Amino acid sequence: MKRIFKYFLQGLLLSGPLALTLYAVFLMFNYVDRLIGDPLKEHYQIDTPGIGIVVLFISLTLLGIIGQTIIARPFIYFTKRLLKRTPLLNVIYTSIQDLFTAFVGKEKKFNVPVLVCMNKENNLWKLGFVTEKNLKDFGFQGMVAVYFPHSYAFSGVLYFVPESSVKPVELSPSEVMKFVVSGGVTKVN
Repeated sequence: MKRIFKYFLQGLLLSGPLALTLYAVFLMFNYVDRLIGDPLKEHYQIDTPGIGIVVLFISLTLLGIIGQTIIARPFIYFTKRLLKRTPLLNVIYTSIQDLFTAFVGKEKKFNVPVLVCMNKENNLWKLGFVTEKNLKDFGFQGMVAVYFPHSYAFSGVLYFVPESSVKPVELSPSEVMKFVVSGGVTKVN
């Protein structure tokens, strides 16, 4: 009997928030429908079934926009400013931010997959991604920065290698990344 009651409470916990949300939306819809629909019908003889849902949708969307711009943006700005002013957190935060920007931002860096000859004697090659072609700031001419992701990990190694050791790969960056991260197990199309 205890087990059945436990399952009942678990079901109530899972369905309760959804049911309350749906009920609240239903109540708001009816309230807005009466608030706007009844005066329209009374004064203009216009029957507008469902006007409440349209007005409710527009109102909630505007509330979301206001919440995002007035509430969320200052909070995000303050948090970023705090992270950038804290010495150790600054290094971690900006590195992670740059990494995410490199993957999904406007300045994608992992879009040039290459093979790099690591050992000519044994014909040993490694898959990686050119992340920077101009290394003059580091004092290197004719060198490129190649990032080699590790298999099954969110990490990798960055090498500066001669351009002559780099060979472009005729595959999409996502296919190469899947192949490398999977340890070569994933099939490449």
